[in-house]
Amino acid sequence: MSDAPLFDRCIFSSLTRISALDTTPFTLTARPASDWSGGDYVVGVVTDTSGYRAIELPSGRDMEVAEGDAVMGALGTRKATLEMTGSWRAIGADGTMHALTRAGLFGRVESRSTLVQRPIELQYHGHVERQGEKVTMQSVLPSVEPRPFDVPTILFVGTSMSAGKTTAARIVTRRLKRMELRVVGAKVSGAGRYRDLLSIQDAGADWGYDFVDVGLPSTVVPAAEYRTALRQLLSRMAQPPADVAVVEIGASPLEPYNGAIAVEALQEALAMTVLCASDPYAVLGVEEAFGMLAPDLITGIATNTAAGVDLLKQLTDRPAFNIRDKDMRSRLDALLRDRLPVLD
Repeated sequence: MSDAPLFDRCIFSSLTRISALDTTPFTLTARPASDWSGGDYVVGVVTDTSGYRAIELPSGRDMEVAEGDAVMGALGTRKATLEMTGSWRAIGADGTMHALTRAGLFGRVESRSTLVQRPIELQYHGHVERQGEKVTMQSVLPSVEPRPFDVPTILFVGTSMSAGKTTAARIVTRRLKRMELRVVGAKVSGAGRYRDLLSIQDAGADWGYDFVDVGLPSTVVPAAEYRTALRQLLSRMAQPPADVAVVEIGASPLEPYNGAIAVEALQEALAMTVLCASDPYAVLGVEEAFGMLAPDLITGIATNTAAGVDLLKQLTDRPAFNIRDKDMRSRLDALLRDRLPVLD
């Protein structure tokens, strides 16, 4: 690494899992801010762990870090409506930055909910380089042969973050595996965390992909850049011989993660849409603001009680029930069999 490192070793965050940087040589060079871009791999030295202390490793395991530890992550942007927002563009001349997610999404916090802890603070130490060229998430990727994506897709959309999408996707994946189907799981928008993708695979998905696999630390990027990455991601998802795809849109399609573009791109493959709602009234807002969204099922936090389900019945004509309720499993199975052509 650099000639005079400030640390004994480097901790690799899960955003480096596509890079092999943990097994191949690299150097570190401090670059001027004018030469920074989203997706650049950089190293920061931890300066404050008074709030969050964990970094997600390439294995998906969380590791507690301490002041003085060096962590490799990638520059990016997060716009989480319920937790915090921040961007690599907000990192000032003093080099202070934060881990905006445990996965090593590095930027500087611009706003934070009082309900969440302070993120890990780091001091920028340098850009990762090979042969004088900076290493980026895009530069480490192999080429992808374009393929049409036509796998029957169950799409999970939320009215907000933390509405129950990943939980619902896990339950549906387990039901599909009981039906002896081959499942490809994917998270196509959001901010980088390996945990969500691994949880779908733990539920039985035979293959798993997310936007990190195509070089994005988060999908808060210009629309044209996201469309290019999404085409690559869908080509990857089309490679395995899957019978059905379980696909999650991070946050809600109305938030700045380009979820609306993903929904549009998946329309031809769409077999079923599951809307996970944090509040019954939020369903009306999403349906009104996002016309093409016609959920086949409403579930999530809003269906945790009979009162929530009753209110949804008053507000919408869509089926609504809590798929975490074991008594609803036969109803869920019937809906899956009705919507999936592979089960005809």
